[in-house]
Amino acid sequence: MTELKVDTANVKVQSGDIEIDAYLATPSLEGSYPGIVVIQEIFGVNDHIRDVTRRLAREGYCAIAPAIYQRQAPGFETGYTPEDIKIGRQYKVQTKASELLDDVRGAINYLKTLDRVKKDRFGCIGFCFGGHVAYLAATLPDIAATASFYGAGIATLTPGGGEPTITRTSAIQGTLYAFFGMEDASIPPEEVNQIEAELKKHDIPHQLFRYPDAGHGFFCDRRASYHEEAAVDAWRKVLQLFAEQL
Repeated sequence: MTELKVDTANVKVQSGDIEIDAYLATPSLEGSYPGIVVIQEIFGVNDHIRDVTRRLAREGYCAIAPAIYQRQAPGFETGYTPEDIKIGRQYKVQTKASELLDDVRGAINYLKTLDRVKKDRFGCIGFCFGGHVAYLAATLPDIAATASFYGAGIATLTPGGGEPTITRTSAIQGTLYAFFGMEDASIPPEEVNQIEAELKKHDIPHQLFRYPDAGHGFFCDRRASYHEEAAVDAWRKVLQLFAEQL
């Protein structure tokens, strides 16, 4: 498929009782396209997340990246220095699962208002903390396909407290692909195995991909941990997932 030209816009979406910012990328060519929600890392809706959103639009999707830190830090985006990581983690621990789900619902509801978006099935992709949030969002009935990249803590916690997100696995209704670097210090191999076992236990359609030489953040070409071979392979699998399910 030839890559499409894209249009972009900064928009507002309704999330629960507040409005949050979001970055929208859509194919310029008139048509009917599936919708995908892109979930940020702890660094906000920054250049990398906007780039992923545009890449999806060039592949024939209407993609939207909601600012899931809106309640903590409106307009927040940053780079990848140790100080940036410290600040991003500070905001992460202030989030709540219920509000994050509202953010994803709000993004989907916004996509549903667009004439060129197919209304029946949506995808979700997330990275880092967004990979955890994407796993959480996979439980929403509108989500037919989820790509979760190196989501730390899925097996051990949930945003805002309560039972770990992994305990919601049985509620996943679509297909989930999960991507992990086996050199990722923040996600022990035992937790990856636990996630895979839970997906199998509940007969969730899934594939789980382990990259032996890749670390955390391996998909992000702005980070020192970028691993080109793993990133290229993972992107091919993401496009396969969305093409088959959406």
